[in-house]
Amino acid sequence: MTTEVLRISGVRHRYGAQVALDGVDLAVRAGECVALLGPNGAGKTTLIGLATGLLARQAGEVAVCGADPRRAATRRRLGVVQQERGFPPTETVRELVRGAAVRAGRSPDAAGPVLDEVGLGDLARRRARRLSGGQQQRVALAMALVGAPDLLLLDEPTVGLDVAARRDFWTDLARRRDAGVGLLLTTHVVEEAAAVADRVVVLHRGRVVAADTPAGLVALLPDRTISARTALDDVALRALPGVRTLAREGDRVRVGTAEPERVLRDWLARDHGLAELRVEGAGLEAALLALTGEEVPA
Repeated sequence: MTTEVLRISGVRHRYGAQVALDGVDLAVRAGECVALLGPNGAGKTTLIGLATGLLARQAGEVAVCGADPRRAATRRRLGVVQQERGFPPTETVRELVRGAAVRAGRSPDAAGPVLDEVGLGDLARRRARRLSGGQQQRVALAMALVGAPDLLLLDEPTVGLDVAARRDFWTDLARRRDAGVGLLLTTHVVEEAAAVADRVVVLHRGRVVAADTPAGLVALLPDRTISARTALDDVALRALPGVRTLAREGDRVRVGTAEPERVLRDWLARDHGLAELRVEGAGLEAALLALTGEEVPA
């Protein structure tokens, strides 16, 4: 049986009259990457705060490796990589990672192998503030990894990174996941979540509205979207057999269907002037929009 490294059960959290989380259940297993997605204000930051022990739970249960994340011994089993990176101006890369090792109860000598693992061995003596954005994020990753965590919490970890730096970042993390570390990722980069996550949990207004594999969420939508310029009005289009959804975008129309061939045959028969025809598969971003009614910011 696979070990759960994070268990959130029936969690509710308020800020005064505002409900941030309303009965949320979520689990991350060892060796699993779970992406937590949702629009701004969905409750993602609050959930991460509870998982790290920075917030005290108000209702429900939060456990990291079966224990309270507010306990110092439990937090040592956590690694955290956050969007905002702030390094002291005089600290070198080696000093930062050695300090993180000591705080995690490990020998400062653990820093060397981890720096090599994330490709910073040659930059160990450089001041972290003078590194590029991608290199600084690798420093943050090394500081999270040096404690040999069972769970990594990644809060928008690749914001500001270019494509190459993002790819390298996830290559580093893939090795840890393969070794049994659990990952919980919050991101606005939907394509990234689809590429790296084993499961996706969608939060909306403090509630989990969906939890499945990326492919499973996409399967909630019609299989294809047909877009075109057409002389038919909405009433005529909705009457076509197989049409499930319809939306106007300027002078173009988008039709969702699980039977694109059937819809196209009937559509072409009724509108010989059909123009700029395009058939597309559904993606994870479309699934999130359908589930929440709000776009996930880029």
